[in-house]
Amino acid sequence: MTSPVGLHRVVEPAGVLPQAAWRLDARPEIAPNEVRIRVERLNLDAASFRQLFEKHGGDGAAVRAEVLEIISTRGKMQNPVTGSGGMLIGTVEEAGRRSPLGLKAGERIATLVSLTLTPLVVTDGLARWDGRSEQVPCDGWAILFARSIAAVLPEDLDPQLSLAVLDVCGAPALTARMVSRYVAERAGDARPVSVAVIGGAGKSGSLSLAAARQAGAGRTVGVVPVAAERDALVAAALADAVVLADARDPVALSTAVTSALGVPADVTVVCVDVPGCEHGAVLATADGGTVIFFSMATSFAAAALGAEGLAADVTMLVGNGYVPGHAELALGLLRGEPGVRGLFEARLAAD
Repeated sequence: MTSPVGLHRVVEPAGVLPQAAWRLDARPEIAPNEVRIRVERLNLDAASFRQLFEKHGGDGAAVRAEVLEIISTRGKMQNPVTGSGGMLIGTVEEAGRRSPLGLKAGERIATLVSLTLTPLVVTDGLARWDGRSEQVPCDGWAILFARSIAAVLPEDLDPQLSLAVLDVCGAPALTARMVSRYVAERAGDARPVSVAVIGGAGKSGSLSLAAARQAGAGRTVGVVPVAAERDALVAAALADAVVLADARDPVALSTAVTSALGVPADVTVVCVDVPGCEHGAVLATADGGTVIFFSMATSFAAAALGAEGLAADVTMLVGNGYVPGHAELALGLLRGEPGVRGLFEARLAAD
C-alpha cells in the first residue's frame, strides 16, 4: 500500500516520516499516486551549503564529493549537520494515474517541498558543478508523493531565477500574512507597523522586505553584516532604512534596529544562514510582537529559552516554507519589484 506522505519509501528507521528518515528508497518505479521527475538542477539550502563550504575550507571538489555521498547513502539530500536540504527543478517524466498533483509528462517544474524528504538519485556524478555555489546542475531523478507540492515553471523567467525565488517563497508569504494582521489590528490607529528583516539583502530577506511593504508596513529596516550588502540593499530601495550589524551580537542588533525604527520592531524576520541570531532577534522585537525564524541555522531551544530569560512577550514562529499561494506571491514580487529582481540577478551572476 502506498502512503500519500511517502511512508512506503522509508527504509530506516521504520515508522517515521520521510523527512525524519535516515534513508529513503529512491528507485525510479513509481506508485500510482507518485510522480517521477527528471532532475535538472538542485538548489541547496543556504545554511547547508555554508556549513559544507566552511567545513571543507572552500574546496569545491570536497563539497561536491560530500554532497554525492549524502545523496547516495541516504537516497535524498539532507545535510547531517544542519538537517536541511533545498529543492529542485526538472521535467515530469511520468505521473501516476492517481497522483493528485495535476502534473503532466513534459512539464518543467520546481518542487516546493524539501530535498530532505524527496527520494533522489544523481546519475552524472555532479560533473558540471564546481561545488562553489548553491545551485547544482545535475542529471538524475526524484520522486514526488501525493502530498508533495510543485509549481510549473513560468515561461517568462529564466529557470535558474525561478528556482532561486521558489526556494524561499514561504518567507515573503508568511511575512505578508503577519504584517497584514498587525495592520488590520491597528486600523484607525496612528502607530505604523514596523518590520525588521535580518539578512535583508539575501534571497528570502529581500522578498520579505518587499512583501512587508506591500502588506502595509509603515516602516521597514533591513539589517546586513557588511558594507557591500548595505550598498546593494540601499540601491534596491526595498527598505526605509538599512543598517550594519552582526546578527550574532544581541545588543548591537537590537540597538541598530531600534535606532533605525525609533521603536522595537513589531515583526522581526530572521533570514540569515548562520547560527546564534536568536537572542538578538528577540531583543529587537517589541512586547506583543512576532519573530519569524526562516533560517535553518536557528536553534529553537535557544530562541525559546532566550525569550524566557529576557522576559520577552513575543510570539515566535517557525517558517515552514508553505503558505497557500506562496509561489505566486513570490514570483509576483520578483516581476513587480525591480529592486528584488536586481538583487536576485546579481546573486546568480556572482555564483
